[in-house]
Amino acid sequence: MKKTPKQKISKMQRAMDAKKSTLAVKGRQTKWAPIWVVLRKYGMGKRIHPSATTARRRSWRRTKLNIKPRKMRKSHFG
Repeated sequence: MKKTPKQKISKMQRAMDAKKSTLAVKGRQTKWAPIWVVLRKYGMGKRIHPSATTARRRSWRRTKLNIKPRKMRKSHFG
């Protein structure tokens, strides 16, 4: 049985993958919910805003995520 060589992934790439997955989760944790959720949860007669059904309410303006790493290319090096 042959061993397949492991693919070499840099630390920066691994960190960027982690950042992307964190951003994907946080993007779903907004105040948005589809309209059919209200019908399913509360029934036909209720008039409730769909955002009342979301567990986490996060705004991209109000609260910042401060996800690490926030490294940028040093432009002054040329």
